[in-house]
Amino acid sequence: MGSSITHQFQRLYERVLRREIGSGPTHVAIIQDGNRRYARKQGAAAPDGHREGANTSEQVLNWCEELGIEALTLYAFSTENFDRPVDEREPLFDIIESKLYELADSDRVHDTGVCIRAIGDITRLPERVQTAISYAETQTRDYSQFQLNVALAYGGRNELLRAARAVVDRVDAGELSVDEIDVSTIEDHLYRQPIRDVDLIIRTGGDERTSNFLPWHANGNEAAVYFCAPYWPEFSKIDFLRGIRTYEAREESWQQTKLERALTVVRSLGDIELEIDDLQATVSRLRKTLPEQDSHQLDAAVPVQRVGEPEGESTDVSDDTETTPAD
Repeated sequence: MGSSITHQFQRLYERVLRREIGSGPTHVAIIQDGNRRYARKQGAAAPDGHREGANTSEQVLNWCEELGIEALTLYAFSTENFDRPVDEREPLFDIIESKLYELADSDRVHDTGVCIRAIGDITRLPERVQTAISYAETQTRDYSQFQLNVALAYGGRNELLRAARAVVDRVDAGELSVDEIDVSTIEDHLYRQPIRDVDLIIRTGGDERTSNFLPWHANGNEAAVYFCAPYWPEFSKIDFLRGIRTYEAREESWQQTKLERALTVVRSLGDIELEIDDLQATVSRLRKTLPEQDSHQLDAAVPVQRVGEPEGESTDVSDDTETTPAD
């Protein structure tokens, strides 16, 4: 009885959260922490926790599809994980290998157009895992509806260090000049596959740190971060929706800040003798940085007097046509 009531309450709460969420993020990245602690809590071995965590990962794929999220990155194995005991690493590699083959052959993956890609220094992984990666990437390489990135042998600092060294090598070889180095140059030398900027990072397990995860794609994009207490195998749809809600609240606050800054700029131009065409160009540039529902506020922010126009006559930036006074 109690279990049924709890389930009904959870379903109701899911619906409430779903109504509170709008378009949501495009790319979510998850640090799947707590598998081993979950296993200990259950009195089981670490590999059992990893297997339960792999099942959660499949559920998250379903939730992303429901919400229209276009990309998901899962932090499956970090460079630091190589320091774990062999008897823990090898079963984890077995799980990763098995899941890659399973996903690559899944009807659901092919029906929904999921492109599977690995990011990280995969040459450090056992050959059997590298073979599974190659198989999954080959089987899904023509899909573009949804992108699943699996971070394996991944470390953010190592990623940036390798990219910097590669760029320096190209400069030394005369293939690239220092003046040609820009953002795209660095991105071209990051791990294996290009990925889109991250909008939201979720970390399970209670720790409040991002653990060297996607620094270029997340920090550079000022991604929202959501920390939650459940271990990864316990991570629920409610937890996921809360993370999305955190992103939207942060995004709404950021958009409001941008609107207030834009309005301040436009209103300050009211004290400057300015050609209306110049002001309209400024307003147009600012409008592109704002959501459509907010951009109209710029148009009516300040009337501007044209250079040489008689004092007292002005033109509203929202309407550059002649108007006839009412009779």
